[in-house]
Parts: sequence; C-alpha cells; structure tokens
Amino acid sequence: MLSRVFGFGRRSFDSLSEQEILALAISSEEDGARIYRAYADGLRDQFPNSAKVFDGMAEEEDRHRASLIELHRKRFGERIPLIRREHVRGFYERKPDWLVRPLGIDKVRSQAEEMERQAERFYAAAAARTADASTRKLLGDLAAAEKGHESLARRLEARHVPEDVQVEEAHAERRQFILTYVQPGLAGLMDGSVSTLAPIFAAAFATQDTWQTFLVGLSASVGAGISMGFTEAAHDDGKLSGRGSPVKRGLASGIMTAVGGLGHALPYLIPHFATATAIAVAVVFVELWAIAFIQNRYMETPFLRAAFQVVLGGSLVLAAGVLIGNA
Repeated sequence: MLSRVFGFGRRSFDSLSEQEILALAISSEEDGARIYRAYADGLRDQFPNSAKVFDGMAEEEDRHRASLIELHRKRFGERIPLIRREHVRGFYERKPDWLVRPLGIDKVRSQAEEMERQAERFYAAAAARTADASTRKLLGDLAAAEKGHESLARRLEARHVPEDVQVEEAHAERRQFILTYVQPGLAGLMDGSVSTLAPIFAAAFATQDTWQTFLVGLSASVGAGISMGFTEAAHDDGKLSGRGSPVKRGLASGIMTAVGGLGHALPYLIPHFATATAIAVAVVFVELWAIAFIQNRYMETPFLRAAFQVVLGGSLVLAAGVLIGNA
C-alpha cells in the first residue's frame, strides 16, 4: 500500500530507455482499448448508440497499438519489455470500469476525456525524450491524435448518437436513477420518518426520560431500516421490472429508512426533555417537507399536493404518539 502511495519501487519516467518508453506506450494503448470496450459493454444494454462511440474509440486505440508495435519491431526486435503504468512513478492512472459504475453516460464521457488528455501529455513528454527521428515522429503524431480524440468522439457521437437519441438516452438514464435509488430511498425515508413517530413520541411522553426515548427511537429506526432494506432487495430482482440491482435498491431503502427515524430520535440525546422534544418536533417537520420536495423534484408530484399528503399524514401519526404517551 505504501509503495503505491509514495512510489517506492517504481521507476522514474526520466530513467526509461527509448525501448521502455515504447513498451509503456504499447501497454497503455492496450489498457485504453480494454477500458473503452468495458465502457461500451456496460452501456450496450441501455444505451446501444453510445456504446458504439466507445467501440470506435477502442478501435482507434488498437490502431495506435499496432503502429507502436510495428515501430518497436523495426527498432528493437520482437521482444517487448513488460512495463506498465503502475511501474512508473508519477505516471497517469486509469480507473478500471468497475470503479466508475454505474456507467452513467456523463461520467463515462468525462472519464474518457481525462484519459485522452493524460495520454496526450504522456506522448508529448515521450517524444521530447526520444532522439530517433521515426520514433519521435510517431510519438508526436500520437500526441496530436490523442488531442484530436475529442473531435473523433464528437464525430462518432454525431454518427451514432444524434440529438433525438441523446434526449432519449438522458431520459432513460434519469428514469433508471429514479427507479434504482430515488424511489426506494424515498419509500424508506417516508417509512422511517412517519412510522417511527408514534413509538418515539409515545415513549417520550410516557416516560419523560430522554435516554429511554432515544433507545426506543434507535431500535425502531435500525429495525425498520433492516426490515425495509431486506424487503426491497428480496421482493424484486429487477430483471423484469427494470428497477436495477436489488442490492443497491435495498441499501437505498434501508439506509434512508434508518436516517428518517434517527432524525427525530437523536435529539433525545439531549438530557433536557422539553428542549429535546422541541428539537425533535422541528426535525420532523423538516423531514416531512424534504419528502414533499423529493416527491415534487423527482416523482413530479405537485408540491402542494405532496406537502398536504405528507405533512397531514405525519402530523396525524405524531399526534397519535403524543396522545398514546399521555394516556
């Protein structure tokens, strides 16, 4: 771990021979092609047109690699030294595709642009280190090609992803985000915020003990979070409904359920009962208005209707808890 952070055991770029620079360029182009194909595979099911853009980028990387291998064969023979970017101190890193999942279109495009900028800087630096005319020319051409990849990507997008397709893909991406994260998270937040009101405030007014009330709220929130998370993950694998990974949906639902309950349980860590209760009530109304905002923002529910439903329902449950606690 320390060797990766501080560069122990790595070569400096300035210490590389021309053969090693070529070998490093070859391995980098191979990695780039693999990453672009992984991006394409990750996008293909939902965004087939955008996947074609990255297929084209991968083919371009293959052509660069072939040119570099041919140059290496002419100058140094058939054996290519094994040297990769992780062997060179300060060399740019490329994230594997699993580190940028889920493969949102904007995220993938920005990652690809950064890859090309890094490659351009590498080839420019490599060309400056090379004395051989043919090698220097190829590296300079590759630096220019990497700089021109932005225009290549735009040409590929114009061919495969016209404006109407871009709008359609953006809509599909937003819909998937809502189905996988927003909808289960909102359901969890509503359940956690509303269902725990009665037991927490009933315990508060029945015992007048802030610590006991906090324990009741903590247990209710954590228990509800676990229950909602498992229920969301188990009842739909997402294959037929298209709602996405059950693990992601379960985590979104479970975490937000626990957060919703803990929001008005945590104030009871304050030992003064009246102060803790006043803060808890204020937190409840913040939570309810936040739910109404999310419904309006992502579910396109009219804000006044969402606010009326959520605030009215929450107020009734809160009142029930207070009445039961005072009984």
